[in-house]
Amino acid sequence: MATVAKPLYSRSHRRGVRYYARTLGVIAGAEFKQKYAGSVLGYVWSILKPLLLFLMLWAVFGHLFKLGQISPYYPLALLTGIVLYYFFADATTLGLYSVVTRESLLRKLSFPRMIIPTAATVTAAITFTANITVIAGFVAWKRIVPRLDWLLVIPLFLELYIFTLGVALILATLFVRLRDLGQIWELVSQLFFYASPIVYPVGYLPPWARQIVFLNPFTQVLQDVRSLIIYPDLPQDKITASQALAGAGGHLLPILIAFAVFAAGVAYLHREAPWFAERV
Repeated sequence: MATVAKPLYSRSHRRGVRYYARTLGVIAGAEFKQKYAGSVLGYVWSILKPLLLFLMLWAVFGHLFKLGQISPYYPLALLTGIVLYYFFADATTLGLYSVVTRESLLRKLSFPRMIIPTAATVTAAITFTANITVIAGFVAWKRIVPRLDWLLVIPLFLELYIFTLGVALILATLFVRLRDLGQIWELVSQLFFYASPIVYPVGYLPPWARQIVFLNPFTQVLQDVRSLIIYPDLPQDKITASQALAGAGGHLLPILIAFAVFAAGVAYLHREAPWFAERV
């Protein structure tokens, strides 16, 4: 008698996925509202903060240090770097505190603990989406004509999110045990900003330093986005991981690092999650 193969995803499994997706949406929505609760300007701060930092850095480095003379697109390159950095810093910081600040949920509800830091990164992604509109405004102001290859920005943003989520998972898990990590990460994130080619062109670095900074998936994503949107006709500024790490094979290295960080974050959180409720 022939047996009927069971569907790959059962009805109960689909219900579980929908439940977890709703839980993720509820926590992310609450996180986003709480982030700007009691603020006069509210969500406007999500756009004002990177813009104000951009204006300050443009005044100092663009005018005082004459970096604005190296390329007519330097302001747009600077703004792009700031917006991407704000997403990384915001998502990892929110993720770091997420498990401890949601301790009541850990004791009351049963759901995968990974949802909590993931919701924090989704909150930062919502802010990031709003900030992209600012970049779009600058692109229009510079009269840069859109091209079909701009669609490659989508997988680049996805790679950045995966890398950022992996870092957030590791930080959230470590913070349950090591509460001094909040102060440490505040310093590290500042060092991360100046160690990445956000303010200065990556071409200013010597070849050996380029190889180091391009091991950082953030730098690879940033330079790929810039090369797609800003530098299509400026080959002297179009420095990517392929050039710094010797060929297309080298370009894969920061991508593999991004996914390795994510896998490490998932594994570490999964190992420590059963004791979260006791330790927070």
